[in-house]
Amino acid sequence: MIAISANTQAILLLTGPLVAGRNASAADILSLGEYNRLARVLRERQKEPADLLGSGNEELICDCATVFGRERLDALLGRGFLLSQAVERWNARGIWVMSRADSKYPRRLKERLKEDAPPLLYGCGEVSLLGTGGLAVVGSRHVDDELIVYAESIGRMAAQGQRALVSGAARGIDRAAMDGALKSGGVVSGVMSDSLERGAAAPDNREALADRKLVLASPYDPAAGFNVGHAMQRNKVIYAFADAALVVTADYQKGGTWEGAVEQIERLRFVPVFVREGKSAGKGNRALIQKGGLPWPEPQNADALGEVIRAAWDSIATEPKQETLSLVLNEPVLRRAKDG
Repeated sequence: MIAISANTQAILLLTGPLVAGRNASAADILSLGEYNRLARVLRERQKEPADLLGSGNEELICDCATVFGRERLDALLGRGFLLSQAVERWNARGIWVMSRADSKYPRRLKERLKEDAPPLLYGCGEVSLLGTGGLAVVGSRHVDDELIVYAESIGRMAAQGQRALVSGAARGIDRAAMDGALKSGGVVSGVMSDSLERGAAAPDNREALADRKLVLASPYDPAAGFNVGHAMQRNKVIYAFADAALVVTADYQKGGTWEGAVEQIERLRFVPVFVREGKSAGKGNRALIQKGGLPWPEPQNADALGEVIRAAWDSIATEPKQETLSLVLNEPVLRRAKDG
């Protein structure tokens, strides 16, 4: 049985689709922006989401209803039976859920994404892996065998250097890098945009999940199917979990890999973003380098990989006018990068 805090139960009722069986809830759940407004109302009154549940909450609900409407809040908070069904389904599949109100919620997401941090995070596997940082490897889903082998080699190199790997767990580059790391005894965090239930049950993941070498996480309901918007939004979560990132291949001006990399290079700037270059790299990769992505120097072993990431961190740490970065860097992350 997976313990779910009272705060997380309240946030699930307010923001979770609570997909149980084949049918999703028809409730008008709160968007991220709406939940942030609600959270501000609660903070102003020195309350928590759990205070919306149970008895003696009439005044607080009335205060929140001035923003969202009483009928809507009552409908959301009244989904207790549906929540129990969803939790039973998750328990049967070994899936956990946490919220921004929980102490176990990854610190990196709070520090880097702030109010853009997902209110809920679902997952399976060893939660602590989400705090280990590592190298994010991202790329297109539809690639040739040569790039699959290449991505596997990057994952293998990361594992040999005892550096965690972070990826999107999608087919193509993401999955190849994960497989390379896991086959070499490394640890992997896979951030999924859909189908977490399927990922938790996939034969390719079972052994690594059981051995605590793999954690799969998603900001979206475990039964949710593919959604382009979700795929785009989860990219910032991948970067937020990492110490550095490598874009193996990106389609020019389209797709999640391109959009996520551009957002990271031009605006968020959480981590150094490397981009594979060379004649076969493609127009998308060349454009990312022109926008400020760092050319990937093709390290040949684990020690060289550590040196590459360390040098990139040192460069960013001393770069002027990087106020956003200075707020999110923390000593353990920098120490790991410097140790290679």
